[in-house]
Amino acid sequence: MITSMYWEDEFTARFKRRFDELKWLYCETYGNDMRAFYWLCNAMHDCYTARSAALKQLDRERERTPFWYSTNRLVGMMLYVENFSDTLDGLSRRIRYIKESGVNYLHLMPLLNSPKGRSDGGYAVADFRAVQPALGTMEDLDALTDICHQSGISVCLDFVMNHTSEDHAWARAARAGDEQARCRYFFFDSWDVPFEFERTVPQVFPTTAPGNFTYLPDCDKIVMTTFYPYQWDLNYGNCVVFNDMVCNMLYLANRGIDIIRLDAVPYIWKELGTSCRNLPRVHTLVRMMRMIAEIVCPSVLLLGEVVMEPKKVAPYFGTPEHPECHMLYNVTTMASTWHTVATRDVRLLHRQMEELAALPKDYVFLNYLRCHDDIGWGLDYDYLRSFGMEEVAHKRFLNDYFTGRFEGSAARGELYNDDEQLGDARLCGTTASLCGIESALYEHNDERLAVSIACDIMLHAYMFTLSGIPVIYSGDEVGQLNDYSYHDDPEKNADSRYLHRGRFDWENAARRTKPLSVSGQLYHALRRLEELRSAHEVFIASADFRAIPTGSVAVLGMERRYGGQRLTALFNFGETEQTVLFDTAVSGRDLYTDTAIHDMAIPLEPYGFRWILHEGK
Repeated sequence: MITSMYWEDEFTARFKRRFDELKWLYCETYGNDMRAFYWLCNAMHDCYTARSAALKQLDRERERTPFWYSTNRLVGMMLYVENFSDTLDGLSRRIRYIKESGVNYLHLMPLLNSPKGRSDGGYAVADFRAVQPALGTMEDLDALTDICHQSGISVCLDFVMNHTSEDHAWARAARAGDEQARCRYFFFDSWDVPFEFERTVPQVFPTTAPGNFTYLPDCDKIVMTTFYPYQWDLNYGNCVVFNDMVCNMLYLANRGIDIIRLDAVPYIWKELGTSCRNLPRVHTLVRMMRMIAEIVCPSVLLLGEVVMEPKKVAPYFGTPEHPECHMLYNVTTMASTWHTVATRDVRLLHRQMEELAALPKDYVFLNYLRCHDDIGWGLDYDYLRSFGMEEVAHKRFLNDYFTGRFEGSAARGELYNDDEQLGDARLCGTTASLCGIESALYEHNDERLAVSIACDIMLHAYMFTLSGIPVIYSGDEVGQLNDYSYHDDPEKNADSRYLHRGRFDWENAARRTKPLSVSGQLYHALRRLEELRSAHEVFIASADFRAIPTGSVAVLGMERRYGGQRLTALFNFGETEQTVLFDTAVSGRDLYTDTAIHDMAIPLEPYGFRWILHEGK
């Protein structure tokens, strides 16, 4: 047992509770390298010591309420600092808007130092301990997180752990011939081993960045690059990499970051002859990171970016005895939601609601309609095939629909990574533009505009009904449209994801005070949804939840129960009025419209929804 007379009682107590498992996992992974393990333990104490008094107090408060994030009162927003406020200091001065929007969970998109033009949107980090100079400094980040905490806002930041930029100090040293630095990556003298990897490892970007390796002519070496050639995969089989990256994570936690988003976490362990995805060692590493955070900074949560359907991402929560991530993304449901918008057929979404309902209630998902990334159509085609929806043809239909090429579609988006040979592509666009608001405004079609706004609000109401934490993409609260200016920027025009990564339109946001404007209608609708959700415990993450039949292929039904409250939620994904018939009269109150209901037949307007809080239990 490692202890030190210089360790504080608080740190020692936390350390002792987790020591046996941490040591066993570390030694089993890294060949009983006790020298490296001792180094890690002392580094953990150094990070604890460097933690501010205010953050240590927050640690203690959250240790007493370990599931503080499993609530109906958290609402998230993700944003790019440069697009929203130019700088970190500018964002500090915009916190009032964040609070007014009902947001208390702020996800800052990648902002650590990365090379311009070779950053993959900030996901090629050249320095894990420095902010992009144009955004400010680490001191500015400290000031921002202090203001956020004073305002009751938790801060999330991406931790890009699978790779570094080729401009990182480790990569530069490796390129220059430093053998120890090369051991931090996957370097090869010939293509023999890389070709063996390529037999079993899928490609992430087969059209824009084919292959998983890059030849470096200046040093005549080959390096593993799963994502882009300028992103070099880290070798977590090397304990030095794990130790140093953990310290980088703890450094960010000490800057006041409350939620560490583990980017591309399924990729971090590589083994020849496998897909190099979701391998057992990944879970070992994440489990160790969870324990290390619980020792040094127990108020900090781990959010796993795992792009799979809910029942397949579940292993990343770990087990009650050996937890891993605190939270995960509900990725597939997002894609299935847009499939439902296009098809007006809720059967796939109903099936996924049933799968979500079957998972343990302490699993906390982040739910969202749009994010910084594209929409990939990784749907359950085995199930869809029973309705005559074949994968390739259906993906083409969805992309045609959301790019406005399908007759009658008002959606406006663009394709990303279009692979004509495979008949595959992903989709880009803001929520408002995909709902038809952009085209309706362009055509001055007031009737179409009203329907599109109703669709946008209904989708947010549906997202707010799901268990977990709803996260709004910055601009969606005021109906921000696609930004086509990226076509004229040589550093961005090859990446259509910048279509929905445009600068925040503050002039449009200012119109939110005008109730009849598009931004005003959306903003006030979302605020009402947020307030109702926060006011009623039936929306708490641990509530009983199930999908219910509605008798209509266009209407999704859900029921939530908690304590003495019962809520029936109905969502019309169709453009025509629908009526849901129940066996007995439904008695209660529609929370959103604040009207009494007592009827067996519940009407829904086109893209209408109901939040019916029942009388009694």
